[in-house]
Amino acid sequence: METRELRYFLAVAEELHFGRAARRLGIAQPPLSRAIRQLERRLGVTLLDRDHRAVALTPAGAVLLREGRAALDAVAAADRRTRRAAADGGPGLVLATKAGASHELLPKLLDAYAAEPDAVAVEVLLCGIGEQERLLRDGRADVALLHLPFDSTAGLDTEALVTEQQVAVVPAGHPVAGRTQLRLADVEALPDLPLPRWPQRDGTYPEGPGPQVREHAQLFQLIALGRAAAVLPESCRPLLRPDLAAVPVPDAPAVTTVIAWPPHSRSRALAALVRTATRL
Repeated sequence: METRELRYFLAVAEELHFGRAARRLGIAQPPLSRAIRQLERRLGVTLLDRDHRAVALTPAGAVLLREGRAALDAVAAADRRTRRAAADGGPGLVLATKAGASHELLPKLLDAYAAEPDAVAVEVLLCGIGEQERLLRDGRADVALLHLPFDSTAGLDTEALVTEQQVAVVPAGHPVAGRTQLRLADVEALPDLPLPRWPQRDGTYPEGPGPQVREHAQLFQLIALGRAAAVLPESCRPLLRPDLAAVPVPDAPAVTTVIAWPPHSRSRALAALVRTATRL
């Protein structure tokens, strides 16, 4: 398959309409239809069910939608990494991590890796919520620290580093701040402290009463003002201000920090960084 064919198919599969897909691609509809038919003949499968009113994905088309996205991401990532290597003049590594997360692990990892005999320079990108996964997939980062179950690791190689429980972060003066623990349902039901709305993978926010937030400093300010509560990994405790309190939430899902990288990577420097991370 050619990347052009994949781009054409993804446009139709996402729009489920040949006319809208053609406008999105900036081409006429007849050549787009011919390209899709040619792709189906070459693969020997039907990718789209068509009638005069609607277009729908077949099971084979759903697979190609998923795999095609990953393939085009890989092509774009190869392009970016190649250009970056030439511009930087060396085989350094770019590590993406969520700002405010892994604040104990990250400096230990960087110090331990720097002591390795063949260590290369590591540039750290501090990201907003969910951005580190996108930077890794599109080639702007070589490796990332991701957090399950919030980030997706589909199509990536990973090693689990640490698993921790979660706590409810509330204003220090709130009545629940002195509790020894809370249930997740208790936190979700606080009428005066709605949970924040984090951006989804497409950049949009889910519906709900809570405030829109993009990073932890903003969130902590809103909690201190009595505008929100949040359920966060236990490791956030050292970052909390005196006007915030953390209460354990034993029934909240545990959070696992993983180090993730593209499965096709053959970088020795990256392999050494992963070994260092798992050793720590």
